[in-house]
Amino acid sequence: MVKHVIVWTLKDELSDEEKIQVKKNIKAGLEGLSGKIPGMIDIKVYIDGLSSSNTDLMLDSSFEDEASLQGYAVHPAHVEVATNAVRPYTKIRSCFDFEI
Repeated sequence: MVKHVIVWTLKDELSDEEKIQVKKNIKAGLEGLSGKIPGMIDIKVYIDGLSSSNTDLMLDSSFEDEASLQGYAVHPAHVEVATNAVRPYTKIRSCFDFEI
């Protein structure tokens, strides 16, 4: 199994209210991919970090294998969410993929 973990920092120019809505939209969009991507086992987005956090939200997803993860990256449903709900609002993206 392969884990795909991403943390994002939202753009500074977003108001606190906008950040709340953007995080909700990203969560709904990415978690809405469940059952639509071949080889995806699980997908969760965490948007309510503790005050000690230095990032705004986190994606924690699992795939059957690396090929499934690669398929997810280019799957049209994922590309749509990334293009419309994630990239316009994020300034920093950090990713860590690993086998377990």
